[in-house]
Amino acid sequence: MNQSAWIRPEWNPATIALMVLGFVVFWPLGLAMLAYILFGERLHDFKREANATVDRGFDTMRRYTGNKGFGQYAGGTGNAAFDDWRRQELERIENERRKLDEARAEFDEYLRELRRAKDQEEFSRFMRERGSRAGGDAHGSSAN
Repeated sequence: MNQSAWIRPEWNPATIALMVLGFVVFWPLGLAMLAYILFGERLHDFKREANATVDRGFDTMRRYTGNKGFGQYAGGTGNAAFDDWRRQELERIENERRKLDEARAEFDEYLRELRRAKDQEEFSRFMRERGSRAGGDAHGSSAN
């Protein structure tokens, strides 16, 4: 997610103002803004899961139709060469889509690893600062 966005799904003055303004203008707008503030971080995951569910549904339909696309229900055009070319092109496009889905999954995993590394670095920094504070407090209290 873009961290420099002006309106992020979090409690900040801009989102609170938009929520209040939404309630004043038309209450469903305020309610929608409140939902965005509370559940906005989950929207990306929800979209990905919805797309995966739809893809699984289409894959199931392809399986039941003998791996034919939905446009092929009406049958061929009567020209065997065109029908063969069309089938090959559709298979090529399907292979490209599969490659894109794999690349997307790899990129999502890469982003998860980046977030995990950032979280680990922040936690390590916190522990170092906490240790230095605890060490400083221990020296300061022993001097009293």
